[in-house]
Amino acid sequence: MVDCNDALRVGTFWAELLNLPLEADEDGTECWVEPGGDAADILFVTVPEAKTVKNRLHIDLRPDDQDAEVARALALGASHADIGQGTQTWVVLADPEGNEFCILRPEEM
Repeated sequence: MVDCNDALRVGTFWAELLNLPLEADEDGTECWVEPGGDAADILFVTVPEAKTVKNRLHIDLRPDDQDAEVARALALGASHADIGQGTQTWVVLADPEGNEFCILRPEEM
C-alpha cells in the first residue's frame, strides 16, 4: 500500500510506468494496479498527511534500457531525487508525490 495525497494521480503514474491496468473506487480515493496471476495488487490510498522523510522501502526497476526508462519515467511525471546516493550505476527518481524509486542498469548476461 502507498499513502498518497492524490491516490488517482500516483496510481495512474505507477500503472503507466509498470504497463499495468489501473482500477479505482468511485471517488478515486483508493486505486490499485493489478499485475495479474498470483501477484498481489499495489494499492494507493488517499491520506491527509504529506510525505516527510525518505522512504524506508522503495521499488527498484531493472529495464533492458536504463536511459530510455529514465526518460520515460521523467516524461510520465517522475523527477530526479537525491537521497545521498552519490554517483552510482542506478538512477534515483521520485514519483509525482516524492516516493523514491530506482532504475537499475540492465542485468549483465
